[in-house]
Amino acid sequence: MSQPSLRALWVLLTLFATLPLAASAQVKLRVGDDGVPFIYNETPLQHGRRIALHLVPVPNAEHAAMIRRHADRERLSPRLVQALVQVESGYNPRAVSSKGAQGLMQLMPETSRELAVDDPFDPDQNLRGGTRYLRSMLDRFGDLQMALAAYNAGPTAVSRFGGIPPYAETQGYVRRILGLFHGDPDVEVPVVGSAPSQPGPKIYVVSDGKDGLLFTTTPPGRRP
Repeated sequence: MSQPSLRALWVLLTLFATLPLAASAQVKLRVGDDGVPFIYNETPLQHGRRIALHLVPVPNAEHAAMIRRHADRERLSPRLVQALVQVESGYNPRAVSSKGAQGLMQLMPETSRELAVDDPFDPDQNLRGGTRYLRSMLDRFGDLQMALAAYNAGPTAVSRFGGIPPYAETQGYVRRILGLFHGDPDVEVPVVGSAPSQPGPKIYVVSDGKDGLLFTTTPPGRRP
C-alpha cells in the first residue's frame, strides 16, 4: 500500500476508534479499487431493503416528500425514483459504494460536482442531483431501459453498445429497478446491447475483364 493510502488508513482507523460503540458496530472499513481505504455504513435493515424483490415503503417521511417533490419537478414517476433509491442505497443517506458513489441515489463525486451538489450526503441535495441526472439520461436516450443502464454504467457505455451494455451488473440493475417499478420481479428486459461489431475486411469492386464486376478483398493491382 502506498504512503498516501497508509496515511488515509491511519486517519480512518483513528476516526473509527472515536466512534461510539453502538455506531461503530455498524461501520465497516474497506479498501477501494484505487487502494484508498474508506468507511461505509449499512445496517442489516438497509441491506435488506436494498436487495428486496418488492418495493418497500420509504422509511423516512421527509425523504418520501423529497422524492415526490424532485420527481415531479423532473417529470419522473415518484415510484421510479423510489425504486432506484431502494436499489442504490436501501434508503441509507450515508451510503458509500466500493467505487465511491455516495448518498441516497449514489452519485459519483464528479457527477455531484457537475450537478452542483455540494453535500451528496444531504438527502435533499442528493435527490435533486440524482433525479436531474436521471432526467438527463431519459432526454438523451429516449428510453427508460437505456436511461437506467446509463445511470449505472455511464452514458458512454450505452452509446457505444447501442443499448444496455453486456455487463451482468448493469443488466441485473435494470431488471431489478423495472421489476420494483412495475411490481413484477420477473420482468423481462428484452433490449440488451451486444458487443460492438468488428469491422470486416474491406471489399474492392474491380472489373472481371469481361464487362462484369468482381467483388474481392484483394486490393487492385495486388496478386491474390
